[in-house]
Amino acid sequence: MRRTVFDDDHESFRQTLRAFIESEVVPNFQDWFDEGIVPRDFYYKLADLGLFGISVPEEYGGAGLESHKFAAIQSEELARAGVTFGGSNVHVGLVLPYLQALATTEQKERYFPKFVSGEEMWAIAMTEPGTGSDLAGMKSSARKSPDGTHYVLNGAKTFITGGVHADRVIVCARTEPPRDDDRRFGISLFAVDTSSEGYSVGRKLDKVGLRTSDTAELAFTDVKVPVEDLLGEENRGFSYLGQNLPSERWGIAYGAYAQAAAAVRFAKEYTQQRTVFGKEVASFQNTKFELAACQAKVDAAQAVADRALEALDQGELSAAEAASAKLFCTEVASEVIDRCLQLHGGYGFINEYPIARLYSDNRVNRIYGGTSEVMKSIIAKNMGL
Repeated sequence: MRRTVFDDDHESFRQTLRAFIESEVVPNFQDWFDEGIVPRDFYYKLADLGLFGISVPEEYGGAGLESHKFAAIQSEELARAGVTFGGSNVHVGLVLPYLQALATTEQKERYFPKFVSGEEMWAIAMTEPGTGSDLAGMKSSARKSPDGTHYVLNGAKTFITGGVHADRVIVCARTEPPRDDDRRFGISLFAVDTSSEGYSVGRKLDKVGLRTSDTAELAFTDVKVPVEDLLGEENRGFSYLGQNLPSERWGIAYGAYAQAAAAVRFAKEYTQQRTVFGKEVASFQNTKFELAACQAKVDAAQAVADRALEALDQGELSAAEAASAKLFCTEVASEVIDRCLQLHGGYGFINEYPIARLYSDNRVNRIYGGTSEVMKSIIAKNMGL
């Protein structure tokens, strides 16, 4: 079936990005993988390529292109090469929608130029030790000073992607206690400067996958946050978090589809090169049938991911539809990548091979952005169940 989601401009971007990945990322990726982090200077190269400013308005130094299709292409090309850009996906994919929706004109003038140039890398801190998916249960607090000039932030966060390199972090904290009839009330969002006194980065967490993505614990001890860095209105933070979930979940769904497609490509290439009993592994009927079954599942996942992409760009992707896309694509990717690793035999378990890294990286897709169980609950509720 002919794919119609991308036009000539998108394909031109794809070729530019593919060349960049092959020249700047692939030769260095093993070192980054071993060190467990991407060099901070690499983000300036991404900025020079224009990746941070695609959706930023032109008056702030961006290209002003309001489409997620460039992000979709980035997911496909990174998966195709078996590499990542570290934690920078949070900078654009998660943080930018909040700044676009909530930042005042004055804040945009301060934040966006450095955001686009890579001078300030951003992360977002929601999860706390012991709260997990229950964001309404967060304990971090931000109390306004008596003179009204700043907030005093205290608390801790964990599982913060991009937390090691971040220069600013959107921190969710309680400015008021929850109400008896509304646990979600009282949460606010702040753009916190990580150089502030009392702000500290704890452990860089040792993860099963996504090893080049810096994930950290953060702590705040009497951190002074100027009132000018409050994002949106006080106490409405929980509703803001919910507004961006469809976009976030689409991104995970698309990335999972792209990983599954890459896994089939890796397995096909490997089995065509590997010989057993004097024959190519790809020549055995079992191999052909396995790859054919995986390709059929990838085709279905691509159709779901592309349909969700078009709906998202039109502002029509509902929470239930995003949950459905995430559930389907992540479950498909898990099965496909596992079957493709099996076709690699023992080499599939060696991190030197991209299929092994895909296997590890993919597992978190069914957890972050809302677990598969949460996705099922959202879908069931939309069904009236």
